[in-house]
Amino acid sequence: MIFYVFAIIVAYLLGSIPMGLLFTKLMGKGDLRKVGRGNIGATNVMRVGGLRMAGLVWILDMLKAIAAVWIGWSVSGVAFGAWCGFAAIVGHCYPVWLKFHGGKGISSLFGVLLAVSPMSFAVCGIEWLLVALTTGISSFGATIVFCLIPVLGFAISVNVGWAFLAIGLLCMWRHRENIKRLIHGTESKIEWKWKK
Repeated sequence: MIFYVFAIIVAYLLGSIPMGLLFTKLMGKGDLRKVGRGNIGATNVMRVGGLRMAGLVWILDMLKAIAAVWIGWSVSGVAFGAWCGFAAIVGHCYPVWLKFHGGKGISSLFGVLLAVSPMSFAVCGIEWLLVALTTGISSFGATIVFCLIPVLGFAISVNVGWAFLAIGLLCMWRHRENIKRLIHGTESKIEWKWKK
């Protein structure tokens, strides 16, 4: 039991590393929490550093989730790996280092998908990219992903399905303001700029 608890704690702490905030400060772009809507995720990074910087932060956020899944997988298989991925996303959304004010979890979600099921990653990635590119609204594509991943998870196994459902619900909750703006037609669009 101690290995399970330790793995969950390590996964949460990995997820808590604020890659976007650290990287933008390192690149001299200031405090990400004072830009846009104050989010520390890759979408807000794009506002200050362009697509290239946002892409790098996205990859770093994915990597910490992948590492969390691998830790859980090594302890007790793919289902526990998925739950450790969930713990990493909780850390990303509610990082202990930033008084529990973090990102919205979408990049770390994709890291979990890639580590648990590359096919699910491909399906969700293509869907998100098509929607984001055609509508210019990242959160619209993301909301569809949150509804899609439990279905993909249960197709893998019941236990993975429950973990993916928890991930989808958490990310949906973190995007609740975006969803409200989507409903009212006031959600902002992405500026696809390679560099700022």
